[in-house]
Amino acid sequence: MLNISAEYVKRFHYERLTMHYLSFNDAMRDRFGAKVYRLSLQSGCTCPNRDGTLGTGGCTFCSEGGSGDFAAPFQPVKDQIAEARKRVDAKIPASIAAKDRRYIAYFQSYTNTYGDVGRLRALYSEALAHPQIAALDLGTRPDCLPPEMIAMLRDLRVQYKKPVWIELGLQTIHEETARRIRRGYELIVFEDAYRRLKEAGFEVIVHVILGLPGETREDMLETVRYLSVLTPPLDGIKLQLLHILKGTELAREYEADPFPLFTLDSYCDLVVDCLKLLPPETVVHRLTGDGPKRLLIEPQWSAGKKRVLNALSRKIREA
Repeated sequence: MLNISAEYVKRFHYERLTMHYLSFNDAMRDRFGAKVYRLSLQSGCTCPNRDGTLGTGGCTFCSEGGSGDFAAPFQPVKDQIAEARKRVDAKIPASIAAKDRRYIAYFQSYTNTYGDVGRLRALYSEALAHPQIAALDLGTRPDCLPPEMIAMLRDLRVQYKKPVWIELGLQTIHEETARRIRRGYELIVFEDAYRRLKEAGFEVIVHVILGLPGETREDMLETVRYLSVLTPPLDGIKLQLLHILKGTELAREYEADPFPLFTLDSYCDLVVDCLKLLPPETVVHRLTGDGPKRLLIEPQWSAGKKRVLNALSRKIREA
């Protein structure tokens, strides 16, 4: 479980009627004493759903960038960090000295535990050794976590004395939907990987996509409800609005036979209900997510990030 102070959790319980969730920023301030910033990086890994092991097109919603369309180009890690910092630092108040800024090395694109263990050890060691990297965050699939990979990451966590977070792309608990989006594994695979990660002491964050074709509102709430009662408890969750992006199988499916999409109001209402299901100590890393504007087909309202976040904040306050 994330190392959130008992005082913070107690205060959160009192504020829950108006606050409703533990945000990533609040949790990180409590943990590290300051705001931390994600640097979106690349490991050079591919995915079994792309290299022919399971398939070649990826999950139906996944863009050619492998959900890492905002990541720095693949190059040595120190160069990626420097490049990503240029973009992130432009948004950081000048009052925070460059030497005092802290970052999360977020390897987002494709499947970042799918590859040679030795190569990835060297790559992630370089990230963790950077003095301003506070944590390592790896996006992956639950079917790509062999024992030797978990052992290597556990060793790095001990060696560098920094958190290592594992993000699992679950998306849904419903097997019919999983087959429709070509996820490539069954729920039991997620459950096994989750258990092994928690036994090894890792902090686990799970991705959920809201709005997958064929799912009802109750189906989506069932997924969040399932995650809310996991044992050991879930550390974090990312709620992601379904984006229909150019060049994906999902885009072709939508063009041939459009399926219902959220309006901004209906999405905000659902997010509020999802948040109410979560334990107060579960960190909410994301409420919606970004789709690259050059690729976004629908929902077009999601391109206005500030408007979306303001609408979500208002709904949460009013709930």
